[in-house]
Amino acid sequence: MSIAIIVEGKNDKSRLRRLLTEDIIIVCTFGSLNTDRLEELKKKIGTCDVYLFTDNDPSGKKIRAILRDTFPDAEQIYTRRGYAGVEGTPDEYLIQQLEKAGLEEFIIYPPMIPTFEKF
Repeated sequence: MSIAIIVEGKNDKSRLRRLLTEDIIIVCTFGSLNTDRLEELKKKIGTCDVYLFTDNDPSGKKIRAILRDTFPDAEQIYTRRGYAGVEGTPDEYLIQQLEKAGLEEFIIYPPMIPTFEKF
């Protein structure tokens, strides 16, 4: 099963790339979408299962709506309002959302930082 996640920009892509194995294809919209860009995305994605992960702002919502029409079977992944887009979302929350989308087998979990108790 091939999986592609569509994000808005290169910073979103690099943020997710640190958390996901190379098995996942991450493609960018690079902002506004036109017919040519949508065709290019469809060509890159091919027959992959598609996940949409755009920012929770007016621009991200507009892009998500266009992508939803182009990829009607796409799964939706959301970031919380108040975070500075996907790139500004804490790793813990990104991981939680990726797990909720059923992508845990592709997540590269950061190493646990030991906590020290006071004696």
